[in-house]
Amino acid sequence: MTDHHKTNIMTLTRYVLEQQRQHPDATGDLSIAMNAVQVGCKFVESCVRKARLINLVGLAGNTNVQGEDQKKLDVLSNEMFVNALIASGKFSFMVSEEVDDIVVVPEELRGKYCITFDPLDGSSNIDAGVNVGTIFGIWRLPSGDKATVDEILVPGSEIIAGGYCMYGSSCNLVLTFGNSRVEGFTLDPALGEFILTHPNIRIPSRGKIYSVNEGNTLYWDDATKAYFDSVKFPSAESGRKPYSARYIGSMVADVHRTLLYGGVFAYPSDRKSRSGKLRILYESFPMAFITEQAGGKATTGSQRVLDIVPKHIHD
Repeated sequence: MTDHHKTNIMTLTRYVLEQQRQHPDATGDLSIAMNAVQVGCKFVESCVRKARLINLVGLAGNTNVQGEDQKKLDVLSNEMFVNALIASGKFSFMVSEEVDDIVVVPEELRGKYCITFDPLDGSSNIDAGVNVGTIFGIWRLPSGDKATVDEILVPGSEIIAGGYCMYGSSCNLVLTFGNSRVEGFTLDPALGEFILTHPNIRIPSRGKIYSVNEGNTLYWDDATKAYFDSVKFPSAESGRKPYSARYIGSMVADVHRTLLYGGVFAYPSDRKSRSGKLRILYESFPMAFITEQAGGKATTGSQRVLDIVPKHIHD
């Protein structure tokens, strides 16, 4: 057997099916749902890679619910994900950063899950060629395909799957179904498949990097300032070296680096944004779930992120 061409590769599809086999009572619905997410990620990756060539950069002329200018790719990515997810027949509701209201799936195509997603996080950087990504979280609806929209605003601790797909020099999809396992896959363009390249990701117990937008320091409260001063200027008694600053401005890219290298990623609330700028359902919850399953912590500073109960879909 040659080892320079490994033939027993673990694709994302195979991984999901193997997870399904470990649960004899599984129906396969979550496997089909994840296949729809895969399709959306592959489509967006293709568009991001050739965005400049086919004139997909620039503004679409609209704003989203956050008041942010929508890029052409924001709109296209959202439409692709919505169509792929509806076609799977496994979702009843969707919450997207790019849509003001809950997306309600036609009754004949409803399933037992709800998905929340940011189809293209960091899209303000797309014209500069900076890494961008898709973030998603999946919840099981207690009433299945008969669920009402009231079942969406639940604590993050009820999430059953979370992940993100990062589009850059390579296309990386990071996924967890819980059980303290986080797996990283890389898209092989020749095969058109995500291949397991980062099995069982664990955040290093101590990192060397902090990632935060220090341009907002003027607006931080004293506790936040004191914390970041402590990692930049550790006391001589602690024996610790100062952390290095790395801030990309794309949450997916900053979190991905933190998962692999350790350290701190933060977007704290301040006098300009009293509740912070990260959206709970489709940014904070999935990333907090991944972080905890990889051995890290996700906090608001006073509360575990996954214990928050959002009051509105775009909180």
